Amino acid sequence: MRLDYPYLLPLALAGLVLLGLYVWWLRRGRRTTTTFSAIGLVKTASAGQKPWRRHVPVVLVCVALVFLGTGASRPLVSLTVPSDDATVILALDVSGSMCNTDVTPNRLGAAQAAVRAFVEAQKGISIGLVVFSGSAQLAVAPTRDTAELLKAVDGLTVGRGTVIGSAILTAVDAIAAIDPRVAPTDPASTADVPVNGVVPADPVPEIVVLLTDGANTRGVTPQVAAVQAAERGVRVYPIGFGTKTPKASACSAAQAPAGNGRFGGGFGGGGFGGQALIADDEALKTVARVTGGEFFTAETADQLNSVLSGVKSRVGTVKQDVDISAGFAVVGSLLLLAGAVFTLRRNPLG
Repeated sequence: MRLDYPYLLPLALAGLVLLGLYVWWLRRGRRTTTTFSAIGLVKTASAGQKPWRRHVPVVLVCVALVFLGTGASRPLVSLTVPSDDATVILALDVSGSMCNTDVTPNRLGAAQAAVRAFVEAQKGISIGLVVFSGSAQLAVAPTRDTAELLKAVDGLTVGRGTVIGSAILTAVDAIAAIDPRVAPTDPASTADVPVNGVVPADPVPEIVVLLTDGANTRGVTPQVAAVQAAERGVRVYPIGFGTKTPKASACSAAQAPAGNGRFGGGFGGGGFGGQALIADDEALKTVARVTGGEFFTAETADQLNSVLSGVKSRVGTVKQDVDISAGFAVVGSLLLLAGAVFTLRRNPLG
C-alpha cells in the first residue's frame, strides 16, 4: 500500500498521540488517592458500573481519527483487476482436415457453433478473428460488433495447408495495431531459435486463443512464433481439437463451396492433401509454456464449448492502483458514531 498524499498522514498519527496522552493521564491519576470515610457510599456509587466502559468513547474517537487521517492521505493498493482494454484474438484453423467427422457434424461445424456461443456470451471485451489454412489472414479486426463477428464465423470455408506459426504472428500484429505497448512482429526473426529459457515480458491485457486440429505444414514454426509473442507479452492459449482416431472427412457446401477456387463439394475419408488429422500437442504445449498461456484439448463439441467458456477468466487482467480511502472514511465515521451513541447511553441528555 502507498499513500497519494503522504503529507496528510500526521492527521492519523494525531489519533495515536491523543490515545497515548489519555493512557498517560489515566496512569498519572492513579497516583492520587482519596480517602473516603463512608465505604458504603463508594460501593453505592460504583454499583452496576464496569470501570472500562468510561474509556470506550475516548478510545473510539482516537481510533476514528487514525482511520480518517489515513483516508485523507489517500491510500492506494495494487490489485489485479479486469482491464477495459481486454481483447481476445481467436485464431481458427480452417484447413481441410477440419472437415473430419470424428466430431459432429464435423470439426469445423462444431468449432463454428462454439465460437458463435462464445462471441454472443461476451460482454465488455473486443474480439478479433484470424483464420488460417495455407496462409493466415485477419478476417475481423478486434471489435465489439457481434453481428460482424458472427457473419465472418458463419462464412468460414476451408483451404489447404496449416500455418500455425503464421497465425500466431498475424494475431500478435492484430494486437500491435490496437496496443502501442506491443511491437509488430519481425519477419527477420523467423529462423529457428532456442525456446528454453525464454522469459515472457509483462503480460498485456490482450490474449490469443488458437484452435487447430493438425500440425504446422509450412512457414514459420509455432515455437519460433511463440518466442516473438512472448517477447511482446502476448499470451497464447492453444486448443488441440479433434479425437486421436479420425474418421471420414466431409465438408458441407457452405464450408467448401464450388467455384471458389479452393474446392468443389465434399471430401472423402482418410487424409486431406497429406495434412495431419491429429493436433500436434507437443508443439502447442511449447507455445503455451513459452508465452505464459495454457494448453487445452477438446475431443468433443461439449469440451470445446467448456474450454471457450472458461477463456473469459484469463482475459484482460492488469495490475492497477485502487483508491481505498473511502473505506477508511466509512470505518472512521462509524467509529465516531459508535462513540457518540455509547456516550449518550451512559449520560442521557434528558
